[in-house]
Amino acid sequence: MIAPMLMHPNFDPVAFAIGPVKVHWYGLMYLIAFALGWWLGRVRARDAWRGWSRDDVGDVLFWVALGVIAGGRLGYMFFYDFERLLADPLSLVKVWQGGMSFHGGLIGVLIAMWWFARSRGRGFFDVADFIAPLVPLGIAAGRFGNFINGRLWGTPSDLPWAMVFPDPRAGDVARHPSQLYEALLEGLVLFAVLWWFTRRPRPAMAASGVFLIGYGVARTLVEFVRVPDAHLGYLAFGWVTMGQALTLPMIAAGAIFATLAVTRREPSPSPTATERARRSRRRGRK
Repeated sequence: MIAPMLMHPNFDPVAFAIGPVKVHWYGLMYLIAFALGWWLGRVRARDAWRGWSRDDVGDVLFWVALGVIAGGRLGYMFFYDFERLLADPLSLVKVWQGGMSFHGGLIGVLIAMWWFARSRGRGFFDVADFIAPLVPLGIAAGRFGNFINGRLWGTPSDLPWAMVFPDPRAGDVARHPSQLYEALLEGLVLFAVLWWFTRRPRPAMAASGVFLIGYGVARTLVEFVRVPDAHLGYLAFGWVTMGQALTLPMIAAGAIFATLAVTRREPSPSPTATERARRSRRRGRK
């Protein structure tokens, strides 16, 4: 007997409307992601040994949000849709048409964290290690947004949870719900690992290294059952995708950070050290 195919719920992309203003699910997922990051950051700031205040959390997440949005859009256009960008430069700001890149967003976040660290006299990894555990649940929210929109589906499958997606380009074929795989692995599982790992003081670079390795491995695995962008296809050997090519440097960097954390065992900057650095920077400006 052939098992019945699951059908994608084919959600309305508009979550709700207030008069002429329509709020889309995908945009709502970004708001949820930032709200979760803010709440989790305030929870972490309760531990005095971390050297973070609740005001610090709000300030850094403001810059991180800008980095995610600007970097995510720029990254998508440069990595995945460069020809369209050349033909229509204004497409860069047409975010309502879709197209955000995790790797571009990561670059934007790195720049935002560097700016925040520099402005507050903190070490870069003091900021990065604090932020790392806040990110995975935001990734999960974004992947749920992809699922609601019925995009980024997987390859054909006969597994019991495979489903038919409404987009005509997906065909009337049951496919891996790869968005949910990513939400689980890159989001919930990685969050659990990082939250547990950072429950007590760790050497500088350790949390950042675990995040990069964890995300990189999860993304690489899911890419094997996720259909690449149609205009890009597979880059090599009939299976290498752009997502895997961009993720490989993340795994390498994460391995380097984790190794340095273990061998150097430099403690994350204490509040006292941070304050000394801030005073030193103020004296340098006089």
